[in-house]
Amino acid sequence: MHVPDFTLSAGPVMATPRTQQALGSPIIYHYDPSFMDTFRSTERKAAEVFRTQNDIVLMQGEAILALEATARSLVTPGMKILSLVQGVFGKGTGYWLRDLGAEVHELEVGYHEAVDPEQVRQYLEKNPDTEMIAMVHSETPSGTVTDCSVIGPLAREFGLLTMVDAVSSVGGLEFATDDWGIDVAVTGAQKCLGGPAGIGLVSVSDRAWEVMLANPHAPRDSYLSLIDWKIKWKEEGRFPFTPSVSDIYGVESVLDQVLEEGLEASIARHSASAAVTRAGAVAMGLELWPASVAISADCLTAVRLPEGVNDVELRTHIRSKYGVMLSSGQGAGNLMRIAHMGPSARGLYPIVGLSALGQGLKDMGVSLDVGSGIDEAMKTLADQNK
Repeated sequence: MHVPDFTLSAGPVMATPRTQQALGSPIIYHYDPSFMDTFRSTERKAAEVFRTQNDIVLMQGEAILALEATARSLVTPGMKILSLVQGVFGKGTGYWLRDLGAEVHELEVGYHEAVDPEQVRQYLEKNPDTEMIAMVHSETPSGTVTDCSVIGPLAREFGLLTMVDAVSSVGGLEFATDDWGIDVAVTGAQKCLGGPAGIGLVSVSDRAWEVMLANPHAPRDSYLSLIDWKIKWKEEGRFPFTPSVSDIYGVESVLDQVLEEGLEASIARHSASAAVTRAGAVAMGLELWPASVAISADCLTAVRLPEGVNDVELRTHIRSKYGVMLSSGQGAGNLMRIAHMGPSARGLYPIVGLSALGQGLKDMGVSLDVGSGIDEAMKTLADQNK
């Protein structure tokens, strides 16, 4: 089966030729001085994108590994944790935390909504023994965002640790690790950064390191060990195990590209593509999945599908008929997602996604005005470029 002409899925996303060239760089010994320099410079560049002075750990594995490593490193049996749930990944975090023995309370809302920071404050005032807040910044399957800019400082006000899944947001959405007081944040290279899926980037505060190092249950001498990276690599200058040389080259390349563009410019580009996509979807007669634009993630547009249309069948049809790969609801609901992440968050890529989605739905008998949707999207794009 041939690859799609356009990958507009919610990650891994398409990569630039520059990124692909970097991934094809010669594979060398991981203790070669040039590679060690590359590894350290990649950490420094990641810190710039995270907007932090914290340590950066480049976990060798997809971001889900880094999230599990974070949970296992921070949690002790009986630890009282508030978990914010507005989607599939927030719910999944709670399963980990409970398996590790934490006492978890969930603030859960519909997967088309977002947790209200005022709810968080009210809970903390009634439960002053809470020790940590876990949250997902960009809930990718639902296309919603959590207001970490308010909840992060709120957690710091109450003296709590914060663990944030920012896998799909860093590089494309506003994320200010230090200003928001985030202790541990995890992002993936394969989302808004437009890189390989094999590396999880983790920002770890000094306070989080103290908690991890004091935790007898935290993984040690393990592939999941953040502590090994802290002690063996950052303090002793030796890798805990052989890192993925090719993936590091790819990650450094995408970080270079974001920093050369300018982080604010990258965020604005994702916002602009989101506006084009939303405008087109609504104009053709579709309903956005998030309850409001204010809680919608700028890295993708989630659209509610009409009754009787199956998301996986529609995705398969669009790929087969039009060569465009979109993302289905992934358990969040009967919805379809057009991603505008990394290289696809620009120009006519949103128009391609809208055209394929609209025509795919028409093929299934849904009454839509695809032309009006494309006209409105093009008008929005033109207005942005005045």
